[in-house]
Amino acid sequence: MRKGDILWALGLAAVAAFLLVPVTHEVFVAVTAAHPYLIGFAKFFVLATMGELLALRIVTGAWEMPKGLFQRAVIWGLLGVVIVLIFDVFAGGVTGSLKKGLLPWADSKLAFAFFVSAIMNLTFAPTMMLTHRITDTWIDLRYEGKPSGIADIVAHIDWKGFVSFVLIKTIPIFWIPAHTITFLLPPEYRVLMAAGLSIALGAILAFAKKKSKPATA
Repeated sequence: MRKGDILWALGLAAVAAFLLVPVTHEVFVAVTAAHPYLIGFAKFFVLATMGELLALRIVTGAWEMPKGLFQRAVIWGLLGVVIVLIFDVFAGGVTGSLKKGLLPWADSKLAFAFFVSAIMNLTFAPTMMLTHRITDTWIDLRYEGKPSGIADIVAHIDWKGFVSFVLIKTIPIFWIPAHTITFLLPPEYRVLMAAGLSIALGAILAFAKKKSKPATA
C-alpha cells in the first residue's frame, strides 16, 4: 500500500469518526439543520473531490492532482447546494402524492424511498449529470489551452459513452437502488450519503474506463 493510499484512507476514516463520535455527531446534526446549504457545499466539496482523486488513482495507478482540482471541487460543492434543495423538493412531492393516492403503498417507507429515488433519477439526474460533464469538459479544455466555448465543449463530450453508460446503465443499476437506501435514512444524513456515493461512482467509472482501454488501444 502506497503512502497516498494510507493518507486517502485516513481522510475517509476521519470523516467517519467525526460522524460516529457522540459529541461531534451532535454538532454535525445541529449545524446541518441550521446551515443546510453550507454543509451541503462542504460535504460534496470534500467527499466528491476524494472520489475524483480515487478515480484518477485507479485509472493511472498513481496518486495525481487532476488539473483544475480546486475548480472541480467548487463545482461539486455548488452541486451539493442544489442537491440539498432537490432532495427536499422530491421528498416533499412524493409525500404529497402518496397522501393524495397518486402513488401506491402510502404507508410503506420503502415505497416512499423508491419513488423519490426513481422519479428524481429519471428526471433531474440526467440534467445534473450533463451539467457536470459540461463543466468538467470546460475545465479540461481550458487547462489544455484549447478553445472552450460551448460549441467546443459539445464537440469534445463523448455523447455515446454519456448516454449508453452514464444514463442508461448507472441510473437504473446504481443510482436508483443507492438513492432508495439514501431516502430510508433520516433527512440530515441524505445529502451526506449522496456525497459519499460520489466516491463509489468515481471508482465504478474509473474501473470501466480502465477496462475499456485495451479494447480501444
